[in-house]
Amino acid sequence: MDFTSVSADHIGASHTEARQQPNGAGSKTHVGCEAFVCVDRADVAALSDTELRQWLGELGSAGSKLEALRAEALAELSRRHNTGGAKRVVREVLRSSPSAAHRDVRSAERMTKLADTSDALASGQIPTDHARLIARASSEGPIIENDLVEAAKTQSFDEFSRTVKRQQHALSADDGQSQIERQRKHRSAKLFKNHETGMYVLNAELDSITGANIAGALANKERQFWHQEKAKNRRTPAQRSADALAELILHPEKGKVAGIALVLVADYDTAHQKLIDARISDGTPLPAKELVRLACEADIFPAVFKAKTQDLWLGRRRRCASDAQRLALLVRDKTCVGCGADANRSFSHHIRHWQNGGETNYSNLVTVCNDCHHDIHERHHQIQTNPHTGKHSVLAPPEPFPDGGSSDWQPAQRNPVLRN
Repeated sequence: MDFTSVSADHIGASHTEARQQPNGAGSKTHVGCEAFVCVDRADVAALSDTELRQWLGELGSAGSKLEALRAEALAELSRRHNTGGAKRVVREVLRSSPSAAHRDVRSAERMTKLADTSDALASGQIPTDHARLIARASSEGPIIENDLVEAAKTQSFDEFSRTVKRQQHALSADDGQSQIERQRKHRSAKLFKNHETGMYVLNAELDSITGANIAGALANKERQFWHQEKAKNRRTPAQRSADALAELILHPEKGKVAGIALVLVADYDTAHQKLIDARISDGTPLPAKELVRLACEADIFPAVFKAKTQDLWLGRRRRCASDAQRLALLVRDKTCVGCGADANRSFSHHIRHWQNGGETNYSNLVTVCNDCHHDIHERHHQIQTNPHTGKHSVLAPPEPFPDGGSSDWQPAQRNPVLRN
């Protein structure tokens, strides 16, 4: 194996020199794992799946440590030459784009004020993107840094993003209304032509509520397209999304579709007879003022999921989930149960497959995205249900030839045809 290490003593060394530390003129001494960052170079083709996962974890930890070093350097540049000067250096030395340079310098400036976050990043305990979320949140209002750092050590990015939002909402003095207003103030959209490809690129940043509304409308139109397509001649998800956006903008009357666009969820406090803990279906907290405004414009769907209400139990009468079932699944699962992708663009999958006698009932349905759907039907991933929490997840099959010997595991359902 080749060996690569980086220490704070020789930041300016080349890739080859980074394996050694100066020790007098003309001589060098190997620093080994005494360096701040130490990663072995492996023959990845020779690694088992378990070893490859472990090695990726080591790389992730090393990347966090390197990012901590870079943040320290950028923050020092900003201290010496102000934010603009630091961004110029980043663009010159790292050849970064203007937007990337701005993001990195601002994040580094915030990070220096967060001791717990900086320490966790420098020790490789939290990923870079999680640290940046904490840094950004700290610039928007009060946070409990230690709680966020502990959550960042174990949660996926999507889950941690929701954790940050919930804490911001809980600590907000105005029920989170200022966060929504700040998002609206910084809304933006750009449409520009990519001169390399000749195609147009649409880029937009929208507040949580507007974004969720548009995402729901797009998802409904995409779902309509999917049902109209022939199984052997389907568009890719990206193509379907582009076509849905174009039709909704260019042909608004034609683009209108029936279905659920924005789902708002709130608990009912029986003792005080009022709605509490209002949120968008993905878990984003919603200020009471926004809930009242949106409720005046929306249809209300009372949800009693423990009773056989509406058409949550369809048995074998139809294969595709109904709007009421999709609503119930959206509230229950929130995202794809496999990877956390947006539930609006996900499928209602039969846990016991339809062609194997599975029924289109709420209890037999789960939300999965396109990629996880293919994993289940083509690569024998399985739906797993936690017996204590009732939450579903997607479990990959074990290695066919693990380190300890061969496996006699067989998939619970063999199903080469991709259908939900």
